[in-house]
Amino acid sequence: MAAIQDIKDIEWALQVMKSGAHNLHSISFFLSQQSSNCFQETENSININITTQTLPHFSQLLKFLATPENDTSLSSLDFHLVEWEPHLVNDLRALLDNNRSIRQVTFKRNKFNAECLSELSDSLRRNTCIKDLVFSESKIGSEGAAFVASSLRDNCTLEELQIWEDSIGSKGAEELSRMIETNSTLKLLTIFDSKSFTATPLISSVLARNRSMEVHIWSGAHNGKISKVVEFAPENGTLRVYNLDPLGACRVICSLGRNTTVRSLDMTGLRLKTRWAKELRSVLEQNRTLKEVNLSNTCLKDKGIVYIAAGLFKNRSLEKLYLDGNSFSAIGIEHLLCPLSKFSPFQNQANTSLKSITLGGGRTKFGKDGISAFLKMLISNETITHIGIHEDESLKPDDIVGIFKTLERNTTLRRFSLRGCKGVRGESVFQTIIETLNVNPWIEDIDIARTPLHISGKSEAIYQRLGQNEKTEPEIDLLKDMAMAMPKSCRVFLCGQEYSGKSTLCNSISQNISPSKMPYLDEIRILVNPVEQAVRTPGMKIKPFKDEDTNISIWNLAGQHEEYSLHDLMFPGHGSASFFLIVSSLFRKPSNREPKTPTEIEEDLHYWLRFIVSNSKRAVNQCMLPTVAMVLTHYDKVNHHQSDNSLRATITLVQGLRDKFQDFVEFYPTVFTVDARSSASVSKLSHHIRKTSRTILQRVPRVYQLCNDLVEILSDWRQQNQNKPLMKWKEFGELCQIKIPFLRIRSRNDNREKVETRRRAVATSLHHIGEVVYFDELGFLILDCGWFFGEVLSQLIRLDVRKQSSTANNGFVCRQDFEKILVPGLGSNVTDNMEANDVIKMMLKLELCCEQDPSNPDSLLLIPSVLEEGRWKPQRWPILLSPDNNYNYVGRHLRCDDSSHVFLTPGFFPRLQVHLHNKIMGLRNQQHGASYSLEKYLISININGVHIRVELGGQFGHSVDVLACSTKSPTEMLRLFQNLVIPAIHSLCQGFTLVECVLRSECVKNLTPHRYRRKSQFVPLQQLKRALLSVPADSIYDYQHTWDSVTESGSTIIGPGFDFARELLSDDDFREVLHCRYHVLYNLAVELQLPQENNPGGGEMAAAAAASIEPTFAGIAKGVEEVLQRLKIIEQEIRDVKQEIRGLRYYENALLIELHRKVNHLVNHNTQIEERKVPNMFYFVRTENYSRRLITTVISGMAAMRMHMLCEFRGEMHVVEDQIGCELMQVDNVTVKFLAPYMKKFMKLLTFALKIGAHLAVGMGELIPDLGREVAHLVDSPVLYGAAGAAAVGAAGAGVAANRSRNTRDIQQDLVPAQQWVVDFLKDQRCSTGKDIAEKFGLWRVRYRDNGRIAWICRRHVCTRPHDIIEVPI
Repeated sequence: MAAIQDIKDIEWALQVMKSGAHNLHSISFFLSQQSSNCFQETENSININITTQTLPHFSQLLKFLATPENDTSLSSLDFHLVEWEPHLVNDLRALLDNNRSIRQVTFKRNKFNAECLSELSDSLRRNTCIKDLVFSESKIGSEGAAFVASSLRDNCTLEELQIWEDSIGSKGAEELSRMIETNSTLKLLTIFDSKSFTATPLISSVLARNRSMEVHIWSGAHNGKISKVVEFAPENGTLRVYNLDPLGACRVICSLGRNTTVRSLDMTGLRLKTRWAKELRSVLEQNRTLKEVNLSNTCLKDKGIVYIAAGLFKNRSLEKLYLDGNSFSAIGIEHLLCPLSKFSPFQNQANTSLKSITLGGGRTKFGKDGISAFLKMLISNETITHIGIHEDESLKPDDIVGIFKTLERNTTLRRFSLRGCKGVRGESVFQTIIETLNVNPWIEDIDIARTPLHISGKSEAIYQRLGQNEKTEPEIDLLKDMAMAMPKSCRVFLCGQEYSGKSTLCNSISQNISPSKMPYLDEIRILVNPVEQAVRTPGMKIKPFKDEDTNISIWNLAGQHEEYSLHDLMFPGHGSASFFLIVSSLFRKPSNREPKTPTEIEEDLHYWLRFIVSNSKRAVNQCMLPTVAMVLTHYDKVNHHQSDNSLRATITLVQGLRDKFQDFVEFYPTVFTVDARSSASVSKLSHHIRKTSRTILQRVPRVYQLCNDLVEILSDWRQQNQNKPLMKWKEFGELCQIKIPFLRIRSRNDNREKVETRRRAVATSLHHIGEVVYFDELGFLILDCGWFFGEVLSQLIRLDVRKQSSTANNGFVCRQDFEKILVPGLGSNVTDNMEANDVIKMMLKLELCCEQDPSNPDSLLLIPSVLEEGRWKPQRWPILLSPDNNYNYVGRHLRCDDSSHVFLTPGFFPRLQVHLHNKIMGLRNQQHGASYSLEKYLISININGVHIRVELGGQFGHSVDVLACSTKSPTEMLRLFQNLVIPAIHSLCQGFTLVECVLRSECVKNLTPHRYRRKSQFVPLQQLKRALLSVPADSIYDYQHTWDSVTESGSTIIGPGFDFARELLSDDDFREVLHCRYHVLYNLAVELQLPQENNPGGGEMAAAAAASIEPTFAGIAKGVEEVLQRLKIIEQEIRDVKQEIRGLRYYENALLIELHRKVNHLVNHNTQIEERKVPNMFYFVRTENYSRRLITTVISGMAAMRMHMLCEFRGEMHVVEDQIGCELMQVDNVTVKFLAPYMKKFMKLLTFALKIGAHLAVGMGELIPDLGREVAHLVDSPVLYGAAGAAAVGAAGAGVAANRSRNTRDIQQDLVPAQQWVVDFLKDQRCSTGKDIAEKFGLWRVRYRDNGRIAWICRRHVCTRPHDIIEVPI
């Protein structure tokens, strides 16, 4: 109460308002007071008291405040105890209309009649300044609420509306709710009503219209107790309902169907009916923003819980659900946990958004079925992180033990609350919790407050163990100190053609080694020995058995040709304990007695030997040669009197194969001849298998003992899980976590990825040793290899997609159609364990198929196995090719370097079709307009106008042809080969070499059949390059490669012809030859110490050679101007190439002059040795396989060599044709001592000449062609084209570079012993006279007229150069 001295009269208040000195913000009017006065309550506020008799003062003040010149700082007006009349309302209306600064108006304990409320409503409708409107104890009723609602429908500035201690009734509430539907600016609604039902329409409208409006609704009971009905806080999206009748609760929950503002709904303690739960189901199915629902103690029963569970099936947003304190039983629990569980490996969890669920309460009864449902949820759920069971009395200690045992495999649960549960008691429960925490480090908190276990004081140990799980374990390599052990499992691969008796042989071996394990029907089949049926065993079969502590499994590879493409997938990896039995029948078919010829048997065995060698070379880090034994079956049908010769011939051929492959496989010397149906007949073979298995297990690399243990653990797991053939990666992780401490995650802060890597490494090791089939990207392990290879893959290649799918086109099949075909096609045994999508993912991993567009989930699938043979069709280039255009044709032939031992296996080309497609699709952004089509043995590609054909050379061939046709230059096409096609082929041929050959262009143009192409219609690329290197520089550009003709049955298929080498090679290859030629010459100049003045331009040429010259043929474009420009570029590049060739020619002449000078010095360095009575220039050759090879070095023990002499005419030295020579029977240490220095010097110069090339100049031109055959092995060596110092080849030239300084020394000391040795050797051979030397070597002794030096020259030079020489006979 203001002090007496502060009380002023009304006039003072008016003066204050007029002066504006006090900057008033708030004015409060109190009417019906005892006296009229005023006082200043604060610095910016004033209270004015007015009696009933001085009511005109109130009107006067309102009018004054309404004048435009009044203070604009006023923002708040409070009216207390005002009985409004129409003229006062008009004054207030004028005030609110004229004063734009007022933001808040409060009416407390005012009285309004209908007319006043209507006027006030009109004023509020037009007002754009007021933000806050408060009615407190003003008894506006439903009529006043309707007027306020009517004004706020049009008002877009009011933000807060408060109605305190009034009863607006249901009608007023409905009017306000309709206002809320149209008004989007109201931010706060506070209602204090005597009835709680007024909250229903208000909050329903707010929620239905997604208004961001804070709502507080209160009600007062008759006893004076005030309670909150509902509140909504939009800033955190929380809706809390405290007290509503069932109908109101239903209306509120229905408004949440499309709501996006509520994230948390709390209806704790509200009595809810089944009808409400039914409406909640619809809300859960529709709402996408509701995150939390709290329904604790809401009296829900089983039927209501069933409705909630039904809503969870489609809900994708709810994260927390509280249902504790309700009255439902096992039925409700089963339904509630159903959308949170998986009941099949192929079933997806229906609800994956819910993270937390709370159950329990004294009225909740789990029961047996409820416990089973709860355990199933714990096993299969992958999203729940928090589970609460509160105040439960139905769970027993055994149930708690079962729950924690199940939690050992759960990796997602973080918090588990058992607060107040009576069943958490006893030592077994305590020990189980500790054991679970030892295995499961992911549980962060276990709440056992108010449980008997907590009361007994044992909770501290649990919390301590939880703290240990939080600690980070030290980073150590758990596998580093693990024990190594010998593998216990060995695989035996039965390889053979169909009808060879492999299945029968497998049964007999199994019966012989492990008779107790023989199935009854198989035993009857063997013992009764019925007539053998000519029925093929479909698919690949695996028969495991045990021999003491060794596990042996026989892998019977399917002999049907359609399954050959799968054999590569079954081949053992590196370090795998395995060996091979190649089985061949002595008869063509078991149903008749027509014997195979020895050649047919040899072909069978040869195929499988090449298959084994080819795949073993592809294996990484091959630790030992494959072990092979040969078995001939149906020996019981052989007529021994008539077939002895045939058997002997067969054994001879087998022995020849053994000799041929002895460096590639390890053969067992004995060839087994057996009756596959007789257990006694295969006893020796069975003994061999047992013995060889033990031997191989001792030889292969050791494995971790853990791998052997895991084999047993996985076997036990299969028995416990209905013999499932495959295991999900999640299940494997759970098994490792529980059973294998070395692969266990010990702390939740451990590096989980590191442990996962360790587990993957172990799984990969099991894959390599053949115990499982593991695919990292697919997320499962196949435990039954026989099921996988024999039923899954074998069924896949037998699916006839063409008949069942109308979309199959060029190998592409619609994904949906293929999935429909897979389900019935694979059979129930496969589809019960693998989904169709898993099968497709596996095929993609194995490159059995690929996606046309990997970015499209509905992409077509490319399946090579559905392709048809197209070789019978006419082969031609695309019709789009116009005959008016000038097309270029290039081709490359890739063949196995060692085709007698390796070949491209049947699985190679289907994998290439998929691999090349994936590579092209990966370059789609760079290669616009790329198209791809397939036939059985053909890949057709069109990239940027280049038509490419990739063809397999026969079904079981050893070559691939890559052909191209385009208007683009050969260089551009060949670059596409080198950058795309050929690398893809090489990537699938790791372990053996493919030789790249150049195909004849005419064969490419006419698409000559492959059987004619391989007959002298290709030349190795490196051989063609060497040919260019061997010709004189002037001939390089115009060098022609000639082709032989191909005839068949007397008719000419392809006539003879030629191609320019520059057209067969790309510009890159041709310039590589030029640069290589220059570098060779440059290195020779260094070796010969050619003076710089004799090598003009050498520095410039070196710089030019060092630079990489890239030809820039961009293709012929449209338009005459562009064509002319292209021709100018071509002419300029030809001039550049010819300029380079002229430079090479000049360089070669300078080198020849220096080379002749060196040779003449070598010949004439010592004219005193017996007055040159014998020639000096000698060399040795050896005859091998009807050809002569030049000897570049001599070592002790060499034999059967023949010495020859060169014509020594200066500048024109050459080989003398038809020279007999002298034979050197044996090389001893003395001979080596005398000849080694000479061989170094002379062979170096000879090698130089070879590097320069044949037909270089007069003199050396005769030397090289004659010796070319003998030194072909030198030319093949890359050493020959190496850097300086690598000129000398073999052991004799190994030290030339290191001893280059010796070139300047006097060579007399080195060569005198060699020349003396020649003199002595010829004397021993009785060839010391001129006549003898002329007879054996065709050389005559002469003297040059100008310098008097002695030389030995041929008869041709004697006759043609009589003016230069004088004969000096001995």
